[in-house]
Amino acid sequence: MLVEEVIPVAVIVDKKKAASPWINHIWVPARVVTGLPETEPMTLVARDGENESYYAGSTSLVFASTETANYRDNLLTGQPKLWVVLRMGELDAYVSVVAVTADPAEGEAHTESGSNIVEPLPMPPEIAAQLAAFVDRHHVEREFFKRKRDRVNPDALAHRRPGRGGEA
Repeated sequence: MLVEEVIPVAVIVDKKKAASPWINHIWVPARVVTGLPETEPMTLVARDGENESYYAGSTSLVFASTETANYRDNLLTGQPKLWVVLRMGELDAYVSVVAVTADPAEGEAHTESGSNIVEPLPMPPEIAAQLAAFVDRHHVEREFFKRKRDRVNPDALAHRRPGRGGEA
């Protein structure tokens, strides 16, 4: 039976001046915080010279009992990560939050489209504690089962002369 735990999180992004003649700036996920701020997405939260930090938006971080092995491996690294997935808006004027996940495989899967910004960020300690407790409650060790192949019939692939085996 699938068990899920949901944690509301907010994403802060940095808008940095690009060192490229073709673009003015780049968007970089900066950090994930728990809770939902009472402000609109893409609200400026800090400015440091030419760099600016924005509240990009909120989403739900979902822990699923079917993914506890991946969460456990993430926690065992000693520096657990959250994968933040962003998507560019029109003319790169803003970004929107697509997802935040603690599952490394899911984070990697989001890179396949080529249009997402995916960045692993340090997991806040309070989220790491909640994730560790979730894994302790719901992880079931599954034995690896390697499927055996059927034996090949070498005659099935043999070359046959015309006129035999039903051919004219």
